[in-house]
Amino acid sequence: MSLRRLPAVLVAAVLVASCTAQQPQQPQPAPPVSPTTTASPTPDPKALKKFSEQKLAWGECASHADKAFDCAKLTVPLDYLKPDGETISIGVLRHKTKNTGRRIGSLVLNPGGPGGSGVSAAARIAKSRPAAALAERFDIVGFDPRGVGTSEPKLVCLTDAERDADRAEDSESDSTPGGIAKQLADAKAYAAKCAERTKHGKELLANIGTRDVVRDLDVLRSALGDEKLSYLGFSYGTQIGTAYAEAYPDKVRALLLDGAVDPQLDTAESLVTQMAGFQNTFAEFGKWCAVRAECALGRDAGAVTKTFQDLVRPLITEPVPAGTRKLSFEDAITGTSAALYSQDAWKFLNDGLAELKRGSGKTLVALADNYYGRETDGRYTGILDVYFAVRCVDSTRIADRQVIERAHQRMLQGAPFLAGGTPDMSELDICSVWPVPATSEVHKPDIAGLPKPLIISTTDDPATPYASGVNLARDLKGALLTFEGAQHTVFLEGNECVDRAGIAYLIDGALPAPDARCS
Repeated sequence: MSLRRLPAVLVAAVLVASCTAQQPQQPQPAPPVSPTTTASPTPDPKALKKFSEQKLAWGECASHADKAFDCAKLTVPLDYLKPDGETISIGVLRHKTKNTGRRIGSLVLNPGGPGGSGVSAAARIAKSRPAAALAERFDIVGFDPRGVGTSEPKLVCLTDAERDADRAEDSESDSTPGGIAKQLADAKAYAAKCAERTKHGKELLANIGTRDVVRDLDVLRSALGDEKLSYLGFSYGTQIGTAYAEAYPDKVRALLLDGAVDPQLDTAESLVTQMAGFQNTFAEFGKWCAVRAECALGRDAGAVTKTFQDLVRPLITEPVPAGTRKLSFEDAITGTSAALYSQDAWKFLNDGLAELKRGSGKTLVALADNYYGRETDGRYTGILDVYFAVRCVDSTRIADRQVIERAHQRMLQGAPFLAGGTPDMSELDICSVWPVPATSEVHKPDIAGLPKPLIISTTDDPATPYASGVNLARDLKGALLTFEGAQHTVFLEGNECVDRAGIAYLIDGALPAPDARCS
């Protein structure tokens, strides 16, 4: 999962901005002609006029009591090819700039994921110190994509109890024929529950991918009164930004993408590359840990992978207590991976591993809870369900079991600290039996007339490897800003060099020098 940061430890955030000095007449959305989508009819822009011309009814936010924010619901078609059919609503939050005389436009946030809440991200970003200069010039706006958070209907696949039970069971570690058959049966059952428990069922699943999020984003741009979009996307949000640029290149003012998803990588290749990134960052964690007397993995940085495996592999058959719950092998791997997103969490990871040596899994379970979106009351945000639903329609699914197994072996070769389980292998299985067809496909972006974008890529980013940012900058003919560090995304996290460059780009369109680097 490609999330910038998750609740409490790793909180996601994506910003989007639109530019106009004053509210013009309502602009119309252009018909999407994006090569990200598979061949399909194009929506009629005239039929979408009633959506793009809607007036957003701003009022108090049910989810945020702060009076500095107001909220609204954006009405969009469930199926853009049926504009007179069923509609759904997109939750939107806004923080209006007080400096109306210097206002550029709207800065719309989306947190990546897929499945993160842009509403929550906007509330956090709008009042953060690094974003103060942006809040002076933009209305900061966040939206929850289809099926997420305050948008309706919300995607529902598993109950909270079912999600807890799924995490506690290490069936994915069973590579026997019987174990593999059970994984496939579980995947089919999961997909069926998504269709059965969600309003509009398969129709929503068929229209929940990036193709349709981009269409919603353009309706939002129009409803906000912005002629062109200035977009800031983190992690999966870079995929949204790239797809928007392909569909509406003439509607883009500025495009800043941090933690790039490479649109040329299919699901298997993307996961293999991502797991190698996690292994690289795990090695960096090992170096950080080894110089500390209290390092739970010992003082030999070269041995941390083996020491880690010796510590967690017994969990496959013997989970340890974690308060009133149990720590499974899969949760230990997930909690470890979650902590690799930011060096700020490395201390918690070391504490959790030391705790595991004493026979308790409480801290690692808490880290895994943050990754899965499990709140302190035991409820899940639903981020994982949306993640699978979007990924399964965003690229051609893999149905050949041999291809899946080869990809899995390559994952473990590139990330040996994972050996013993199958993180994300279920994604390939789930998508192979998904009940609706894919609506997008991997490809090389080819966009004419796009204003020069800015791509920020971190050298030791575990979730979106550095090379993906380099590739995307090349494909979009954009500028690349390199950050030398070990974390997942960096913009608006307090690095003055990166923040200064990004803010200058979003406000004034100024690009950093070629081959610019920050540390």
